[in-house]
Amino acid sequence: MIEDRRSVTLLALLAFLASAEAATLLGAPLCPDPHGVHAYAHPEHCNSFFLCTNGSLSLEYCENGLLFDGHGAIYNHCNYHWAVHCGNRKADLTPDSSPGCEHQFGLYPISDACSTSYIRCAHGHPEEEHCDAGLVYDEKSHNCVWPDQLLPYCNPEEIVGFKCPHKVPSHSAAAKFWPYPRFPVPGDCGRLITCVDGNPRLLTCGDGKLFDSVSLSCLDPDELPHCANNV
Repeated sequence: MIEDRRSVTLLALLAFLASAEAATLLGAPLCPDPHGVHAYAHPEHCNSFFLCTNGSLSLEYCENGLLFDGHGAIYNHCNYHWAVHCGNRKADLTPDSSPGCEHQFGLYPISDACSTSYIRCAHGHPEEEHCDAGLVYDEKSHNCVWPDQLLPYCNPEEIVGFKCPHKVPSHSAAAKFWPYPRFPVPGDCGRLITCVDGNPRLLTCGDGKLFDSVSLSCLDPDELPHCANNV
């Protein structure tokens, strides 16, 4: 029994020394906590990072198209390369392409035209994703945005299906919200249209509220019983 305990203690000591030696050689800090998972940036390379799993240190590599900075994670602690700030660390952005994907991981426009959808690549497999209603994909920001933010590339009236009037009756409900007049979406209590600099934007009330087509205000669902199907 004593020999067994000594063997276990020796193995634990060797494991600790191996971890310490690896940390020294790789330039990584020792695992600060023997429990849990902790990831740390490599001091020189943005494509790799150190991972401590229950006190065990390993050198990990981001998938193609991803880099590590410790903020946000798309896959295995790594984020899209355009969202990572590497500082002085070197980043290899050489594409590893497959049909429909420049990198194994990434977001890409679905076409050269203004589009309400885009391509998300994961492990080299492209999947079509759709923006929320009324939004379009912006290749520069890698996000879905209001179509009027991409003028003249996008036509907000075509995307939203509404043309903003140049003026509204002075005593109308819409006039109360000028210069951002509001308008209902026929048959839809869940959304509304507002005009910004003459361009339509499709919105939702949020906070569990619904849009009243008479007052053009967002109200609690119990105040709009005819909108029960939109709750």
